[in-house]
Amino acid sequence: MDKSVKTRLAALESLRSAFSSRVLYDFLLERRLTITDCLERSLKKGGGEEQAAAATLCALLCVQLGGGTEGEEGFNTLRPILSYILTDSCANMLARQSCARALGMCCYVSASDDAEDLLKCMGHLESVFVGAYPLADGNLPSVKAGTPALHSATLQAWALLCTLCPASRINSIVSYHLPRLQACLESSEVNFRIAVGETIALLYELGRDIDQEFECEDCDALCESLKSLATDGNKHRAKNDRRKQRSIFREVLHYIENEDFSEEKIRFGVEVIYIDGWMRRRIYYAFKEVLESGVSHHLQFNPLLRDIFGLGAPLILDSSVKANKISRTERHLYNSAAFKARTKLRNKVRDKRADVM
Repeated sequence: MDKSVKTRLAALESLRSAFSSRVLYDFLLERRLTITDCLERSLKKGGGEEQAAAATLCALLCVQLGGGTEGEEGFNTLRPILSYILTDSCANMLARQSCARALGMCCYVSASDDAEDLLKCMGHLESVFVGAYPLADGNLPSVKAGTPALHSATLQAWALLCTLCPASRINSIVSYHLPRLQACLESSEVNFRIAVGETIALLYELGRDIDQEFECEDCDALCESLKSLATDGNKHRAKNDRRKQRSIFREVLHYIENEDFSEEKIRFGVEVIYIDGWMRRRIYYAFKEVLESGVSHHLQFNPLLRDIFGLGAPLILDSSVKANKISRTERHLYNSAAFKARTKLRNKVRDKRADVM
């Protein structure tokens, strides 16, 4: 509440770091109204940087409070101002992106059982990213700098909320958005194309959950577009962008053609979760984006995340389990030995003349 913007930003950053790295439900329970009031003031009166920081903190506060009454009350207070900034074309672009992520996360956590709130939030998000959809003549619109990043953030937040929609709603979502998203694969912005590709795969998965034989109207054309992006070798694109794009679109193409998904294993503490589908992947990465490096800690101890990923109650480990954990020094020595052994083995089968040539 200090008059200095610098002081307020430092305070918001300190809270972000604390909320990300610890589970503070009991501490926040008595202070949630004060914090909510401060966040609302920063969102209404702060500049773009302060609004972006406050919106991120809104998402973290909802993750801390969980899906109970306290979280719902906080979300109902903050939702109008988050929606207003998101849809305000004159607002700071970074603040709008942050509000998009916060609106998606807060709604997912705190309003998952309220169909009206869910559809309202999806509508606000949708009103932004449809600005990237093709025009009446079939061409993609030209957008100003920074807009593709906003479109990506709103699309990903919207996709997160799609995982909560009932089957009756999914049918209309898929039939309307899938052809338009397919057209957006021609976008010149690599990160937006990737967000579009992942959302197409997620909508396909939702469609197949309802009907195993689900297929979009022009599946052959979609697969051709995906194949082109999965093998894109255009030199005018950055090398890392090409590699990232090819990797993602290979996965999307394999899923649509063969229902094949590359399972991902996430380790935290002595536990592990498996990312075995596009919906689960979108949910995990949404939490990872908000919690950043603290996601492992929250997976271990936050009841909300443990419930969402089906992990049960937090594990209570005794000292004998902790004592058996390999030390950093031992791990370093083991890795060094393994690296030397691997190098020796490779040298035996490597043709030295090829190196000279």
